Amino acid sequence: MLTPLHKQLLNDFQRDFPLSPTPYRDIAEAIGVSEADVLSALSDLNANNFISRIGPIIPPNHIGVSTLVAMAVPEAQLQAVADKISAYPEINHNYEREHRFNLWFVAIASDAAHLNAVITAIEQECGYRCLQLPLLDDFFIDLGFKLDMSHA
Repeated sequence: MLTPLHKQLLNDFQRDFPLSPTPYRDIAEAIGVSEADVLSALSDLNANNFISRIGPIIPPNHIGVSTLVAMAVPEAQLQAVADKISAYPEINHNYEREHRFNLWFVAIASDAAHLNAVITAIEQECGYRCLQLPLLDDFFIDLGFKLDMSHA
């Protein structure tokens, strides 16, 4: 169950996260709790899959290079291939789609040569070709949400 502190952290710090050497202390001071309380609450949220990470969202290709990649993987091998792909530090996330190309992921690297090397390594390790879908038009979808604070 979400506590009032959990809800406040989720509502108030999805955006405008403090950019300082002590962001968790800054949050604690802003909302009147201890830094340990903030860290404990964030740990709870992570353990219960309410959050998966805390970090910046950097627009594609502003730092390094990136591409969206699609693969056609037999259903029986999908989880094993997804796990192999997720093991690469250059992979931002991957997900299943209902399509012949059923496994999609975003690959990010410092430069084009590194990106191509990662894609080639994934193809060789997994045994399936990668269809690269480079960014042509940038669309931003704000995935933030406001929790209903009237229900505990």
